[in-house]
Amino acid sequence: MIKYIDQEEKELIESLHSEKLVPNPDKTLNKEYEDYARQSIDFKKIEINLSERDIQKIKIKAIQEGLPYQAIISMLIHKYNEGKIAIS
Repeated sequence: MIKYIDQEEKELIESLHSEKLVPNPDKTLNKEYEDYARQSIDFKKIEINLSERDIQKIKIKAIQEGLPYQAIISMLIHKYNEGKIAIS
C-alpha cells in the first residue's frame, strides 16, 4: 500500500479486494460517515497540468495499488487539505 493510506483505509481497500466488507464496529460513527458520503457526492471537475513523467508515475503507482489514478490524485489532495501530508 502507498504510505498515504491510513490503517482504516487500508483495511477497507483490502476488504473490497477480498469481497468481504469490514463492518463498522462503532455504530455511533454511522451518522458521521453518512454525512461525509453526502458531502462527497457533489464532486467538481477540475483541470490541472501535470508533466507526462508525473502522470506516468502516478498511473504506475495506481496500477500497483489497484486504484484509478484519478482516485490517488484526489486522495492526495484530500489528505493535504486535512493536514495529513504537508509540502516541505
